[in-house]
Amino acid sequence: MRVRIVALLLLAGCTAFASGASAQRPDTMMPEQSAAKGKQVLSELINGLGGPGYSEVRESLCQGRRALFGHNGELTGYIDFNDYRRFPDKDRVEYIGKGHNTILPFLVGIDGLDWAHGGIVITLYSGDHGWTFDRSGVNEMPATAVSDFQEQTKRNIDNLLRLRLKEAGIAVRFGGDDTVDLKHVDWVEINDRDERTFRLAVDRSTHLLVRAVVITKDEETQQINEDVSIYSNYQLKDSVWTPLQISREHNGRRAVQIFYDTCRYNPGFSDELFDKSSLSKQGSQSLAKKSKN
Repeated sequence: MRVRIVALLLLAGCTAFASGASAQRPDTMMPEQSAAKGKQVLSELINGLGGPGYSEVRESLCQGRRALFGHNGELTGYIDFNDYRRFPDKDRVEYIGKGHNTILPFLVGIDGLDWAHGGIVITLYSGDHGWTFDRSGVNEMPATAVSDFQEQTKRNIDNLLRLRLKEAGIAVRFGGDDTVDLKHVDWVEINDRDERTFRLAVDRSTHLLVRAVVITKDEETQQINEDVSIYSNYQLKDSVWTPLQISREHNGRRAVQIFYDTCRYNPGFSDELFDKSSLSKQGSQSLAKKSKN
């Protein structure tokens, strides 16, 4: 009789465990449960990144270097940069190099930039405008480059977490648990009204972002594109837990690796920094240096 009672208790315990485990499976959850669980994971992620110290960031200055990879996955070179960003859609990147550098056009995606003898090249985006600065002076960005940048602002994970989650048409669901990069993670899936799909892998112990996957459809070719960002080496910079290494893949091919030396948040940029006039001033200063030499 005692053995039978013990067996019944064990069976009840197993049943309770199984029902608790199935409650975390996205395919067995009701839509409202899935949305609530997904929002919980997002809240834990934002708190893990710094809470208000993260969500209230509107400007950042990050400095480091980028590595670019060719079509076969081979490393093609490095370039130093300073990235001044004002969320959601202002971005000034200063690329710094010494001597002849051939990777800049591929990294920036704009042909014709003159960096034959090193120096500095600047790309500046401000809303629906864009300019470049190089040895030839200040030039308008091609329309395709500006539209690509505007699309990137919609895919930017920081923009998503800080600004876009309250947009109309945003849907959130729980994507299940998994092991990613040797870490136990919860997946959360977000869809916007333009049918972009975001899948975020959040570390269960630290609540930091491990991976972000952005899935989009090319309307011209009908091809499904998948862009993956892998985050590592988190350190506290000002009020934000910041990944100092980010690797990016496009459709399974390694594309760019970013190594940050430092990041500052809400430094208080002047509006002029994101205006075309600042590039003209940069050109005047360069000419003045040449005349002194």
